Amino acid sequence: MTAVLNFLSWPLLLGGAFFFVAGTAGLLRFPDVYARLHAVTKADTLGLGLIVLGLCLRADGWQPVVMMVLIWVLVMVSGATACQLLARYAREDDPDTAHDRPEKPIEHPVKGEPRLDRR
Repeated sequence: MTAVLNFLSWPLLLGGAFFFVAGTAGLLRFPDVYARLHAVTKADTLGLGLIVLGLCLRADGWQPVVMMVLIWVLVMVSGATACQLLARYAREDDPDTAHDRPEKPIEHPVKGEPRLDRR
């Protein structure tokens, strides 16, 4: 039974490695920040999921399986949050989307001088 599970885990491990390489290629090749973020978050999350599934088939007990699944969930949550924050930051700095955000004066937190805030 162990030989069968080891044999079945190889396509999952290779598929996960393929998606990691595809995400890295997307990060290097795509033209803008949003496409790069999409490539990295989607491909790497799927790649990690396939690798975790492949390693779960090779695990000796249920404790390593639970730990790997919890790590995968943590990576999915933190990756989605980081991607959303980076996309928001990129949108705020993008001059092409400046007309979408109203300008409102706010006080500078240190000097008390008004400045324009684009949020």
